[in-house]
Amino acid sequence: MALIPKPSKVIFEKGNFILNENTKILLTNSEFQNEVDLFNQYLKSNNGFELQVVNNSKSPINTIEIQKEDSSNSSLDFYKLNVTTSQIQIKASRNIGVFYAFQTLQQLLPIQKNEKFILPCLIIEDQPKYAWRGMHLDCARHFFPVDFVKKYIDYLAMYKFNTFHWHLTDDQGWRIEIKKYPKLTEIGAYRNGSMIGHYSDQKFDDKRYGGFYTQEEIKDVVAYAAQRHITIVPEIEMPGHAVAALAAYPEYSCTGGPFEVGKIWGVLDDVFCPKDETFTFLENILSEVMTLFPSEYIHIGGDECPKIRWKKCSHCQKRMKDENLKDEHELQSYFIQRIEKFVNRKGRKIIGWDEILEGGLAPNAAVMSWRGTEGGIAAAKQKHFVVMSPGSHCYFDHYQGNPKNEPIAFGGYTPVEKVYAFNPSPKELTSEEAKYILGAQANLWTEYIETPSHVEYMIFPRMLALSEVVWGTSNPENYTDFQNRMLQHFEVLEQKGINFSKAVFDITTKVKATQKGILFELNSAKNSKNIRYTLDGTNPTINSLKYKSPIKISKNVTIKAAYFENEVQKSATTQQSFQINKATGKKIELMHQPNENYSHGGALTLVDGMVSKNKTLGKDWLGFSGKDLNASINLGKIETINKITVSVLESQGSWIYFPESIEVLVSNNGKEYESIAKISRDSIKLVDGKVFINCQTQKAQFVKVIATNFGKIPDGMPGAGSNAWLFVDEIGVE
Repeated sequence: MALIPKPSKVIFEKGNFILNENTKILLTNSEFQNEVDLFNQYLKSNNGFELQVVNNSKSPINTIEIQKEDSSNSSLDFYKLNVTTSQIQIKASRNIGVFYAFQTLQQLLPIQKNEKFILPCLIIEDQPKYAWRGMHLDCARHFFPVDFVKKYIDYLAMYKFNTFHWHLTDDQGWRIEIKKYPKLTEIGAYRNGSMIGHYSDQKFDDKRYGGFYTQEEIKDVVAYAAQRHITIVPEIEMPGHAVAALAAYPEYSCTGGPFEVGKIWGVLDDVFCPKDETFTFLENILSEVMTLFPSEYIHIGGDECPKIRWKKCSHCQKRMKDENLKDEHELQSYFIQRIEKFVNRKGRKIIGWDEILEGGLAPNAAVMSWRGTEGGIAAAKQKHFVVMSPGSHCYFDHYQGNPKNEPIAFGGYTPVEKVYAFNPSPKELTSEEAKYILGAQANLWTEYIETPSHVEYMIFPRMLALSEVVWGTSNPENYTDFQNRMLQHFEVLEQKGINFSKAVFDITTKVKATQKGILFELNSAKNSKNIRYTLDGTNPTINSLKYKSPIKISKNVTIKAAYFENEVQKSATTQQSFQINKATGKKIELMHQPNENYSHGGALTLVDGMVSKNKTLGKDWLGFSGKDLNASINLGKIETINKITVSVLESQGSWIYFPESIEVLVSNNGKEYESIAKISRDSIKLVDGKVFINCQTQKAQFVKVIATNFGKIPDGMPGAGSNAWLFVDEIGVE
């Protein structure tokens, strides 16, 4: 039985229930009519028949009976599903419980079209752990039609998510009709070109691109979601990510423009100016937004707001003086708190990205923690509600398989297993503080996602893993059980025509350092014994070496491997080259740990013999936000050292900068170190992605490499005012 998310409690009984077109739905409470109608729609579209609905029956045999349960005895989301040989019984206190019972029942039905279905007898008692079980879709960078947005909502309903975070405005497009300000969509909804390829390529087309949702379309989508017990939380970005709005109404900026709707991804310097006229403008917009969306929370963004314009703006500086604000961070807090007071007066609450913590958190605001979990922990300790959405586990615009085999993505590496391992309630919180964790959400930013098919590819099957995490029944120690259930759902996704990723079928690799050296481990979700590989760089065939155990790496080699079934290759070919040096596989320690978004493999990544590819910011890199690399390598014995190589990366548009300097130190005891070479940022020149640092011939057992982070990014450079990223890979000793 492949139920996802796994129910809280399942008891199997003997026997089966046969559901066919003669089965009746016994509905004595019209309150649940909507849920019954949706179930019948499912049966009609998948099997060609509907079930008759009656309000009484002489016999309960061959019926699906729905009973309302006293809410005082259960959670509002609770449901009980009892399948006997003669009847299916659903009990719930609220519509949503009945809806979830039907979703479970749909998963119990065989997917093959048939005149009858045999269901196992069982008792399920089930309810979710978290109140916020969310998925996000960015429609600002790329626009998706209403039909697909509804389909996206259907996907959420299938797996019992209850929140759809709809990202509607950004620098690259304004997607929601505002009657009072028609130029927001006349001008702000269209850009005169887009980036082609990755940000680092800096290539553009000149095609006009855009679109927006009318208020009637939004009302339709909101109603569609409500039928499926999904709340839509709209996001209207402020004070940053505002260029599309400013292109239409430049008077609400610091400089007066003119502006062009953003063609380039990333963070742009022009933001809303916190003058009274701007607040009137935004309050009028939010008034229309709140009329359209009945959600308790309105998302106001609040992230990635450069302060460069504010620092030079007379309006901003006067506002800071008048309000006794010490810096631009407090000005941002003033901005958010002023907006919050307006939203609160309308009977709603704001939620924003964790930057809204800077300068002091608005009194009633909830926080969506994306830069790790630290912001969420801090907010929960201050008794603010939190939705956990860290990039490390919940950013579905990251790679989910080997970047070499995947479509272009933002960066990072977030496979299904990592999503499944996420715990929304950090151990740093007390049981009382943990009550402020509303739940979790996955985000799908669409800079590199242009089509509905690509959206599906990025969310499936990762959202299945998240659904079980937020339902509260995930068990990372038994990932294999989830994986087996997930693989059975692939047949359902195929039947529905969903373009899901099959990266889990690709061979996954892992490097281990042992006393015998580097071991290269290959795994397949199906059967690792069916992996074939080569050591000479040629493509594997059914006659190639059969994988039996981890491969020992003792020299430079290129390994290619693939999964075979019935003598046919079923996976993409995995390729990995190793370049061995004196540091490969040796013990390494880091003074500062990398950011959890870019920490796959840990410190071993720097001495595993695998050199990164600059174009794919996937699992090969360690990323440090505002921190230095300070790595100490124990070579195991005294070695002769002539030069050191370090792989580093610069992609300024992604806030990744070369280090200020790279210093090499050596020691014979691992305690007292002597500096033997140091190069400055200006001297960094890459050859095959590496910096070569020549040393006068030395003999030492310990080597320390310190790469000093670029630090705070100065004005005029991408990411100004934020911490620079330092990306490092292989350290070589020759």
